[in-house]
Amino acid sequence: MSSIRLDRYLADVHVGSRKEIREYIRDGRVRVGDEVVTRTETHVDTEEDRITLDGQLLAYSKYRYYMLHKPAGVVTATRDGLSRTVVELLKNVPVRGLSPVGRLDKDTEGLLLLTDDGALLHRLISPGYHVEKVYEAHLDEPVTDGMLQCLSEGVDIGDDTKTLPATAVRLAQDEEGRDVVELTIREGRFHQVKRMFHALGREVVFLKRVAFAGLVLDPNLKTGAYRTLSSAEITALKEVPDKSGETQKG
Repeated sequence: MSSIRLDRYLADVHVGSRKEIREYIRDGRVRVGDEVVTRTETHVDTEEDRITLDGQLLAYSKYRYYMLHKPAGVVTATRDGLSRTVVELLKNVPVRGLSPVGRLDKDTEGLLLLTDDGALLHRLISPGYHVEKVYEAHLDEPVTDGMLQCLSEGVDIGDDTKTLPATAVRLAQDEEGRDVVELTIREGRFHQVKRMFHALGREVVFLKRVAFAGLVLDPNLKTGAYRTLSSAEITALKEVPDKSGETQKG
């Protein structure tokens, strides 16, 4: 049993401001089971009680988790003085407290997670966990088998150490006839994918992240669209392998 105040319950499911929540309860718009409750301090069970607002069932979750199909031209940040940010794409969502999980370059599109679960966010971006990130990279010139082998062994991109071994698979060419490589990396260095190909004499002309931490970009999400994660997806994210290969649950 997990008992919390009714006003806290409504705040956790983000149905309004504190003032609005007090008004909802006072005006008799909230029911616990079949009973109208007008006292904010009433305690409810987050696992057992059925809470509705204006007849709409409220599913309890302390934290929020979103998958966004980030478009190019949008900055991975919560605020920016010059460019549109990813949180501005979340229409009708209270964005206070939400943070992107890692970052995508401004000109890169694809899967981006956002959450207010600080512990999970830290785990997913921590260098020690080597979370997998899968990209589709479209190149300016053909890619050789030797280049793919170099990617699989790690590349010198000018840092103190070579990149970790990556998984590189040649896909079908794009509509422009350019080679497309699916690259899976387990680090998050600055402009890493672009720098890896640059070190091999190739330039990335289009980059899209198609998977992150085992989650695949929802094919039904159009560019700029988003959705909440399912319970199964959230559970999967909380089982992240650390650098020793062990599973960390949280």
